[in-house]
Amino acid sequence: MAEFTFAPLTPASFLDRAAAVFADRTAIVDGERRFTYREMSERCRRLAGALVAQGAGHQDRIAALCANSHVMLELHHAVPMTGAALVTLNTRLSEDEMAALLDHSGASVLVATREFADPARRLAGRAGLPCFVAGGPGDSYEEWIADAEASGHVPADERQLLAINYTSGTTGRPKGVMYHHRGAYLQAAAMAYHARLGPGARYLWTLPMFHCNGWCFTWAVTAAGGTHVCLRAVDTAEIWRLLRDEGITHFSAAPTVLTMIAEDPAAGSLDHEVRVDTGGAPPSATLLARMESMNFAVTHLYGLTETYGPLAINEWQPEWDELPREEQATLRARQGAPNIIARPLRVLDEEGRDVPADGETMGEIAVSGNDVMLGYYRDDEATREVTRSGCFMTGDLAVMHPDGYVEIRDRSKDIIISGGENIASVEVEGVLDSHPSVVESAVVGMPDERWGEVPVAFVTLRKQDVDAAALIQYARERLARYKVPRRFEFGELPKTSTGKIQKNILRDRAPELEESS
Repeated sequence: MAEFTFAPLTPASFLDRAAAVFADRTAIVDGERRFTYREMSERCRRLAGALVAQGAGHQDRIAALCANSHVMLELHHAVPMTGAALVTLNTRLSEDEMAALLDHSGASVLVATREFADPARRLAGRAGLPCFVAGGPGDSYEEWIADAEASGHVPADERQLLAINYTSGTTGRPKGVMYHHRGAYLQAAAMAYHARLGPGARYLWTLPMFHCNGWCFTWAVTAAGGTHVCLRAVDTAEIWRLLRDEGITHFSAAPTVLTMIAEDPAAGSLDHEVRVDTGGAPPSATLLARMESMNFAVTHLYGLTETYGPLAINEWQPEWDELPREEQATLRARQGAPNIIARPLRVLDEEGRDVPADGETMGEIAVSGNDVMLGYYRDDEATREVTRSGCFMTGDLAVMHPDGYVEIRDRSKDIIISGGENIASVEVEGVLDSHPSVVESAVVGMPDERWGEVPVAFVTLRKQDVDAAALIQYARERLARYKVPRRFEFGELPKTSTGKIQKNILRDRAPELEESS
């Protein structure tokens, strides 16, 4: 085959096209700062050059501790141009948790925005890394890229490592999910298609860019020539201001954020439709109705960090508009069908056979294809544990409906999804169990109107010298704040005859617990 008939796929190529076709269109709005696609391309090329001058190249890792910002977008486009891999740190983690990820990833450079300047400098000092901070006192980022020569190239192998995204998984041990250029390119194209992005799109960044590389919308919006409107912190009053003043047309958010937006005093009907993608938990019928009344068109998505974000789309069929509202709500709660670049979703029984598409027989969702990770970074054992029948096993138990739409019925992993963030119950239990007064603990998720779920703890004490407040303080010193249980109950834990804790009983009991202070 002649060489000119093939070019490796990379999401970095979307910026080249946007800079040529949409040169003078606004690419980024970040507070008072605005950049055209021509300016964005020039900045990203210089950032790539600055990284290369720092020694970054193929098989290196570049870490980012950034708010949703022009800096984070520049890193998403520039790092792939160097051949290095981007490691986006969850800004909600504790410093010790971040330090562990920096160490595990082997990052050689840390870039941060002003909001995280102090922890970034401390982390860089601990790890012996060069650190560049954008904004605020001691800004070193702008000078760093201003003095750099433009650089950038296409990777020789489209399955080359592009990014490492950490997820706690089932054990709480950090697992680095490896993305490749081909997968990110195709996933970005799928998101642009399903969200109906175009040159007139104005995408509000309510979704953290550190999470699955912003579901690949960091590249999808650029591919479409749309405008990235940055939101550095979730502030519902500011969201409403931007919706109205910036003419926002699209955004993505967990149902908990949608609830916060709907509850804000500034909430009201918009004069234009805004397309919203939501995932992490099925949106309730009540929430969907409220959003619709304010001119939001909400689509339910399903995916995991291991699948580049949304793998399935609850594609709404026009004929369903005529169905009763109750039936529509049931249909909207389903996880959906594969996106346009994904292979068909499968639901497998314990023997690896596809379950019948009857909407009743449960199995585990299994996926394969271009939008599935390369594996877990430096963890072959964990990769093998989630691989069966030539597929990635998601750990989600579901049924397959006759129309090919999947619906989750339970989770085989004890993962609590709070505000769109995964919490490994085993990790929290490990911290509680390390307290000298604790014999054992069990942590489960309890439904919460605002966060979707919150963790609650059942604890057996060795001696009665601690209370809920003491354990909360103990956990806060060792975990990210959102992982700390909200409620506690002390006593013996229900168990099966083989000694296994019966978490199903605890989940039923959880709503009866009183809020711990």
